[in-house]
Amino acid sequence: MNFSFIIPVYNRPDEIEELLHSLAKQNYDHDFEIVIVEDGSSIPCEEVINTFRDKLNISYFFKENSGPGDSRNFGMKNAKGDYFLILDSDCILPSNYLSEAEKALTENFADCFGGPDNALDSFTDIQKAINFAMTSLLTTGGIRGGSEKIDKFQPRSFNMGLSKKAFEASNGFGNIHPGEDPDLSIRLWKMNFETKLFSKVFVYHKRRIDWSKFYKQVNKFGKARPILNSWYPEYNKLTYFFPSAFLVGFLFSILFFIFGIELFLILYGIYFIAILISSTIKNRSFSIGILSVFAVAMQFYGYGIGFIKSYFNIILLKKKPQSAFPELFF
Repeated sequence: MNFSFIIPVYNRPDEIEELLHSLAKQNYDHDFEIVIVEDGSSIPCEEVINTFRDKLNISYFFKENSGPGDSRNFGMKNAKGDYFLILDSDCILPSNYLSEAEKALTENFADCFGGPDNALDSFTDIQKAINFAMTSLLTTGGIRGGSEKIDKFQPRSFNMGLSKKAFEASNGFGNIHPGEDPDLSIRLWKMNFETKLFSKVFVYHKRRIDWSKFYKQVNKFGKARPILNSWYPEYNKLTYFFPSAFLVGFLFSILFFIFGIELFLILYGIYFIAILISSTIKNRSFSIGILSVFAVAMQFYGYGIGFIKSYFNIILLKKKPQSAFPELFF
């Protein structure tokens, strides 16, 4: 296989430098290509890229801002490989990333795969707490963390593989963001392409976000899901409703507590204590455990509110997604 990395970037030259450092350290014996698409940045990364041209095979393109999905499509159209490895610019790769990807594809080929994400010791406490919230078995079911107990995996575009054949058949990503990656997965399923999780093909996802950005991100995730459910009702799942049910249930548990029924609020307390203990053990830090409780609470609240608002507008009121939530479309 001839691999081409596809990396959209927007005002993040520092991220690209870290990512390219990790790409230069790959223990891979074959040539590979890196396609970087600058998505209308006001802080371009070309000078950083030029410092790696003697170490890596890099193609650099600058285009007007049109969103990450369209930028990935642009990169794949201009790539020379027959298998595309799609990354976010805030990722750092372990040295065996490419060798593990080739091994997994050789043993169990898939036209589209996704890999999990981990945190490095050098990450900040908030980054580690958010990573826990996004990958833990207690929150997302461990899907982003590498769990393989899932029938149809929807790869996420921060760490995704896509064959040239599947790209050409599907035309790549749509113009919704976030949500462009599950949208692509479902369209691939409908064309009889398989998607798989390769648990050993992981990245270190250095999410450069603060609490307000994290809330905005998960809130958009919540808004996007009912839109996808309206487009593909046959792939709707009860688990998609869980964060909203969790949020509503918490509000009712407070109401019950006021009237002297303590059980439901105690159950919520037990859950968050489990989050605290699990994160503390995993990260070997009580302070990160505390931050993880906050991150998980924000995750459920932000996603739940976004999902409820979107469900009301898209499913019940039948509004057009582009009119109801223009911030999700490019």
